[in-house]
Amino acid sequence: MDKRPIGFIGLGRMGAAMARNLASAGVPLTVYDIRPDLPDALIDLRVSSATTPGDVATRVELLFLCVPSEVEAEAVLFGEAGVSTGARGPLPIIDTTTMNRRAALRLAGQAAAVGLSYSDCPVSGKPFRAEDGTLTMMFGGTPTAFAEATPYLDVMGEFVVHCGDLGSGQLMKAINNIIYDVNIAALCEVMPLAVKAGLAPDTLANVLTSGSARSFASEYFIPRILRREFDGDFSLQAAFKDIVNVQEVATELQASLPVVEAMVDTYQAAIDSGFGDQAKSAMIKTYEARLGLTVSLPPNR
Repeated sequence: MDKRPIGFIGLGRMGAAMARNLASAGVPLTVYDIRPDLPDALIDLRVSSATTPGDVATRVELLFLCVPSEVEAEAVLFGEAGVSTGARGPLPIIDTTTMNRRAALRLAGQAAAVGLSYSDCPVSGKPFRAEDGTLTMMFGGTPTAFAEATPYLDVMGEFVVHCGDLGSGQLMKAINNIIYDVNIAALCEVMPLAVKAGLAPDTLANVLTSGSARSFASEYFIPRILRREFDGDFSLQAAFKDIVNVQEVATELQASLPVVEAMVDTYQAAIDSGFGDQAKSAMIKTYEARLGLTVSLPPNR
């Protein structure tokens, strides 16, 4: 890997961990976040802090973004003092923000109009995987852009995949997340029934995390459900973009998705019940309410 100057904009829990891995690998890094102070994860490393996104662009030859949504990505790229005001030449932009595929294509068009080279590369994995450098990274863009970015993606991720043309990364992440969401919805629907029928929650949890129903969703969420922990994870409302992404593609291709639509009904019911700011596992509360019980560990456990 060469030691070209690299930029990183967006230093939330995921972004700060990803940037730290780049800096720890010896990459000359310039960073920017709307919050002026460096996160603790970066304080002890030799990184340069810029005053604006445009300031980052003047100093680097490749730039990563990791911001909450396409709204922030557009502002960072094209707003006042944005990347487009400081870039010199066709600066490659690798956007790891999760967004709608259509939004990624729109941003790519805007970028091309001002001489920037935009690729989408959303990531999958909890903050601990960002910290460990074991993210799944789904790249959408040209083979040339992918080859240029790969040495740096390999520092941040364990599974780096070129999914196809622009927008393919966003579509791949949406497909991955929809299947994950179906899994979570199934757990949330069936677990209250099992407890109502007489199965002990802790015994049920042991089987669902070791038997044929075992999955990342069961291993991650079931212990948290039993402890009644519904915060600290990506919220139902924030994750709704994946559903919109897949629904648009299904409409475009005239595809039938009955299992997905059933999951969406459960997802929407939880949001309508006021759980939109909680983790996806909060879907279980709608089924608990119907059966008049709570799926949790016994007292003193």
